Amino acid sequence: MTGTQTAGRRYGGREAAQRQQERRTRLIQAGLDLFGTSGYASVSVKQVCSHAGLTQRYFYESFSDREDLLAGVYNDLIATIQAETAQAAAAAPDVDAQLRAGLEVFIRTLAGDARMARLVLIEVVGASPRLEVRRREVLHEFAAMVAAVVGPLPAPEAPSSRLTMTAMSLVGGVNELLVDWTLGHQKAAVEELIDLSYTLFIAAYRAISDQS
Repeated sequence: MTGTQTAGRRYGGREAAQRQQERRTRLIQAGLDLFGTSGYASVSVKQVCSHAGLTQRYFYESFSDREDLLAGVYNDLIATIQAETAQAAAAAPDVDAQLRAGLEVFIRTLAGDARMARLVLIEVVGASPRLEVRRREVLHEFAAMVAAVVGPLPAPEAPSSRLTMTAMSLVGGVNELLVDWTLGHQKAAVEELIDLSYTLFIAAYRAISDQS
């Protein structure tokens, strides 16, 4: 063999690390498909591997256990939702439009994929102490995104604690509304969910602005 042989030698023109990433992606997709339909508690590592068309050896190449896969799927979905929500808000011309654009992308993304909605809103809840900590972090991350849009307020001395508490209550409210909708307790159209959430966000923004 000519050239220098390394641990990451090429096979079919692809590096070993690239092939591993492709296998991880297949497992993530299988996790979304199965956790988002049958539910996390009902799905085994063996079922995930079968769905992904991979052996269990390759599962443990990327994930330590089933919970680790759930965390991987969840974090990948959240990263995508956050990026798309932030991008939509940043492209809007003013605060009102930014809130509307961000909410529309966030709600439509989850409402448009039943697997994603179930995994993000339901399956991770109480799945493990680690995932519960992460879920709380995610709520705070979205609240920080909202606070960044509505703040700076007209008066820079407006108390940040009020803004952060308001943002957290709004994020939590939308989250629970979508949980209820995903479970079938609410029959509203997606447009109604967006309109209601936007109305609440704008009312809160106006109240904070008036008090600043």
